[in-house]
Amino acid sequence: MFARVAVNVSVISGLFDYAIPNELALQIQAGSFVIVPFGKQTVQGIVTALIDSPAVENPKLIIDLLDPAPVLTQPQLALAMLLADSTLNPLAAIISLMLPVGLSQQADVNYELRITNYEDKTSTVTTRLLTLLRERGPLRGRQIDSHFSRVDWRKTAQSLVKKGILTTKHVLPPPRVRSKFVRVAQLSVTPEAAEAEMDSLGTKQTLARRQSALRFLIQQPEAINLSWVYAETGCNLADLQELEERGLIRLFENEIFRDSLERTSKQVEQETGTQAFELTSEQTSALEKITHSSFILQPSSFLLHGVTGSGKTEIYLRAAEETIKRGKQAIILVPEIALTPQAVRRFLARFPGQVGLIHSKLSEGERYDTWRRARSGKLKVIIGARSALFAPLPNIGLIVVDECHDSSYHQGEPPFYNAATAAQEYARLCGAVCVLGSATPTVEQRFAAENGTLTKLTLPNRVTDSALPPVQVVDMREELKTGNRGIFSRALAESLAETISRGEQAILFLNRRGTATYIFCRDCGFVLKCPNCDTPLTLHVGTFERSNVPTLLCHHCGYTRQKPKTCPNCSGKQIREYGLGSEKVEEEVQAMFPGVRTLRWDWDTTRHKDAHEMILTHFANHQADVLVGTQMLSKGLDLPLVTLVGIVLADVGLNLPDPFASEKVFQTLTQVAGRAGRSSLGGKVVLQTFMPEHYAIQFAAGHDVNGFYERELDYRKQLGYPPFAKLVRLEFRDADPLKAESDSQKAADKLKLRIETENRRQTELIGPVPAFFSKVDGIHRWQIILRGPDPASLLRDLKLSDCRVEVDPISLL
Repeated sequence: MFARVAVNVSVISGLFDYAIPNELALQIQAGSFVIVPFGKQTVQGIVTALIDSPAVENPKLIIDLLDPAPVLTQPQLALAMLLADSTLNPLAAIISLMLPVGLSQQADVNYELRITNYEDKTSTVTTRLLTLLRERGPLRGRQIDSHFSRVDWRKTAQSLVKKGILTTKHVLPPPRVRSKFVRVAQLSVTPEAAEAEMDSLGTKQTLARRQSALRFLIQQPEAINLSWVYAETGCNLADLQELEERGLIRLFENEIFRDSLERTSKQVEQETGTQAFELTSEQTSALEKITHSSFILQPSSFLLHGVTGSGKTEIYLRAAEETIKRGKQAIILVPEIALTPQAVRRFLARFPGQVGLIHSKLSEGERYDTWRRARSGKLKVIIGARSALFAPLPNIGLIVVDECHDSSYHQGEPPFYNAATAAQEYARLCGAVCVLGSATPTVEQRFAAENGTLTKLTLPNRVTDSALPPVQVVDMREELKTGNRGIFSRALAESLAETISRGEQAILFLNRRGTATYIFCRDCGFVLKCPNCDTPLTLHVGTFERSNVPTLLCHHCGYTRQKPKTCPNCSGKQIREYGLGSEKVEEEVQAMFPGVRTLRWDWDTTRHKDAHEMILTHFANHQADVLVGTQMLSKGLDLPLVTLVGIVLADVGLNLPDPFASEKVFQTLTQVAGRAGRSSLGGKVVLQTFMPEHYAIQFAAGHDVNGFYERELDYRKQLGYPPFAKLVRLEFRDADPLKAESDSQKAADKLKLRIETENRRQTELIGPVPAFFSKVDGIHRWQIILRGPDPASLLRDLKLSDCRVEVDPISLL
């Protein structure tokens, strides 16, 4: 028997045939996780298919099987191949997305010092490398990488290997994750027999402890963790071992599942019953169409286009309920980790003990155990961000993509893919229903619904019978003319005061972090920039460990430094801050309203595990009056006490040289405005801008999604952007700016020749040009844009060195 294997080797995109050893013949199947030889290396791989005859003579034998059960389902394998083909990513890279972090490992090279007293003072890299290996002993390549940021040490290492100074060995690190076991104790005789032995358990010093331990175990119907026994009885391990010697109890190991929702599940159980919602006629009609599609076994993809507060989540819950009744499982995707607490609580209340959570802030053990429980069918609903799509549920009947317009569904690092698009393909492969929900779907999603690719369902009204909140647009240019140089207009300041006085809550939104957006010298005009990215540094106060020290931070690479007292350029002392960020907004609110309770919700305050849930819970429980935040506030939050939303500066991002900039700003503003007035209290929005005439601002102020769609669609048609054409972005990166430019030019020449040779008159090549952010983390970036009916097909068999290819990019910056 033979197997076709996708090997876990970066940049390798092909499939390779191997022979199956006789002892593994009955165990290996499509989706199996194996170890195979590959050149001089030993690597992991996934069996994609069993075959009768190999494509090569005398194929090598599979070495071992890592897991007795397949790690990928048949639909997952089909999706991986489809995504690899459509996104031009290596198949192994796509498959790695479907395996839990820590399970998949790539082969590495182990470096060991052979001649310990060798020195080469002419090379600092050589000196650093030899010193590291002397101090730490043999190290793998990826371990050495962590000590040599942005330094190419491998050429030096190869030179030392040729000289005999170092030796190398190919190694395959073992998986970092495994099942967790704990020691437990359990009564092994009848309670009567245990009671009969109570008086003969030891000396005066040990008798009381052992009696206490035995009585405690008599009361336990199942095996219990030893730590609980110690805590409840005061006994120790020696006492329990003595009870085991006497045959009264058993000590053994039990496997436990690390469940990130264990605490939340208990909290939900203690709460009173969930509120029963009566569906509106629009909700009922939408739900009937979704469930009818499931029952007639002709699953479709739906676009559920509903205004903010129209009850989309209740439709997801009921569709999931119908799916589970039919013996299938559901995947619920949300765009941000920030949204998972609200979604999880609602689904746990409806499906107790059947919900799993997957996102990047969980520990590797928690993700691994959730993955295993999903694979075995013990979980019925998986909720999470982008990566939750790849949970190995055995029989998927429903996939929901909430806030489907959100850019978080697009993976911004290789392998590039869009989870909202992939969800539709995955649902088709599983024979499942896919529901894309949003108040502001993308132009492409809306166009697909208007033209029959998606089935459109509409929820035009809020379920509370409250209208969408009125939006007051404030022209900040007029505020300046009247002498108001503060960050809050008079209208927003007055509305904020009224809201606080009524005991209600307000949200203040600004899509910028920090206290000031750049620092400059008033004497010479010098702007402090990141040495790695050449972009202005942002001032932060009270965010980092040295909370009282003003810190300058690069939002691209994370570079930090203290704010200088004198100008590095002219030694002047007129160092000033300019611009506005979320920290500054919070500071101004506290200065304007002493005693007001504020919370800030941005990347800086949510870096740690459970931070999103803590902030959201505090605000939802009215432990704060004003919530200041960035784009996280725009993503589907339901906060009934919020009656005021203040958009401090609506123009952020509006003038970026990106064809999708206006759409992103419109979506964000519309979504943020929808956080107000979601209860009978009503609400209002104050939108501050220096560009009130811009169409994105005007349509957002009127909650006019249809008007914006028509205007933006006409704009895209005139310029030839999606959905009227497809885009592919090629990015060339190098520490040497001339090398990045040279590589991009060589690629452009190849592409122009192919376009001419194949007579692709509708395909256009734009560039090469420097990217808008031309230098990030010390790396220079050049790009080429291909635009046409099918530009990806131009690249399928074309070899381009050191190039990142992004099909259907959501930004050209």
